[in-house]
Amino acid sequence: MFQKLLIANRGEIALRILRTCRELGIRTVVAHSKADAQSLPVRLADESICIGPDDARSSYLNIPAIVSAAAVTDSEAIHPGYGFLAENAAFADICRSCSITFVGPSPEAIRLMGDKAQARQLAQQASVPIVPGSVTPLRDADDAQDVAAQIGYPIILKAAAGGGGRGMRVVRDRESLPQALAACRSEAGAAFGSADIYCEKLIENARHVEVQVLGDKNGIRVHLGERDCSVQRRHQKLLEESPAPGLGAETRARLHRAALTVAGAVNYVSAGTVEFLVDDSESFYFIEMNTRIQVEHPVTEMVAGIDLIREQLRIAFGEPLGYRQSDIKLSGHAIECRVNAEDPETFAPSAGRVTTWIPPGGFGVRVDSHLMAPYAVPPFYDSLLAKIVVHGRDRGEAIERMRRALAETVLEGVKTTIPFQKKVLGDAAFVAGRFGSADAARLHG
Repeated sequence: MFQKLLIANRGEIALRILRTCRELGIRTVVAHSKADAQSLPVRLADESICIGPDDARSSYLNIPAIVSAAAVTDSEAIHPGYGFLAENAAFADICRSCSITFVGPSPEAIRLMGDKAQARQLAQQASVPIVPGSVTPLRDADDAQDVAAQIGYPIILKAAAGGGGRGMRVVRDRESLPQALAACRSEAGAAFGSADIYCEKLIENARHVEVQVLGDKNGIRVHLGERDCSVQRRHQKLLEESPAPGLGAETRARLHRAALTVAGAVNYVSAGTVEFLVDDSESFYFIEMNTRIQVEHPVTEMVAGIDLIREQLRIAFGEPLGYRQSDIKLSGHAIECRVNAEDPETFAPSAGRVTTWIPPGGFGVRVDSHLMAPYAVPPFYDSLLAKIVVHGRDRGEAIERMRRALAETVLEGVKTTIPFQKKVLGDAAFVAGRFGSADAARLHG
């Protein structure tokens, strides 16, 4: 196993990686910005190194600084976490050229699946259903009009190199399409360095269901079940659960097979997530593959009993998975709530200082967080403060346990998304396991 690893990330995921490394006897170096110099991951790491000033572009996105940090600390590998450089194929290429192990898939897989339009083509060639829409990026507004006329409104425009809800617009009529396309291109170009846009038919009240996969260098691939991530606002996930409720056994099995088919088509090695939309009739459509660890990976860990960070590290080191699909046993039900520093009514960022932090506890409760009290929430990065995860024997027990956990959580000084999540947990559609995108919009008011 690796002797030393550099963690090129911050917050709860940096701490999450650090903890698994410590259990494996791997020394850790946390690469941090000036703003995070006193953060909990930095305090707990074996070593730390400052890679730049507060803003992400000068620090966590600064490839020369991160690679140099790995070199001067004699780190054999870099774990990128999620976000920042986790799906940057050029970064993975540079790590390879510098003989530093990138903990993740190959640059080729990242590049192929990072282009959402190209990924749709690959899935279609592998006979995995995709949402009707453009197979290649849209050339111009006239091209967009032609595709929309074929598939029918409403449609959704998406950045080909995008993610995280940026570069996306729902378009319900012909008149608003040119302006929406221009806005998407502008946002996508600024966020991802590519203004390529494609479009899909909007599946009304779709459920967002994703399948966790693992693959090793020997071509062995398994799935660890699926997660339902339908509780979102502005295309950002707020609550996830596993297994997805209300799916028939055959639909579930076909989803798993489709995910493994996509992973096989790209010769995927590492942990990854294949994402689908599921409609009211349980027809499903591939939308993208995330070539990294997901924020919501703990719900899968809770039902599978497998440390996904550990598996990423083992696979990156060249170890075989050591098990097959028949060896994996999924048990119970898990739910995760993302606690963000945001106004629960408007979802606007809530800057400030956390003055009190009392996390929940008890049987079946896990909290992943870098929070300390007092803690000044940096305005430069994602607003995620903590992930509260519960496990129950069944979905009903998990819902009750999460209600209890949120009720006893004390987080003062900034506004958080907890009130919205409490509302979701009491919503009839959610409790019945029928929560879709339209329900999320309804709760947003």
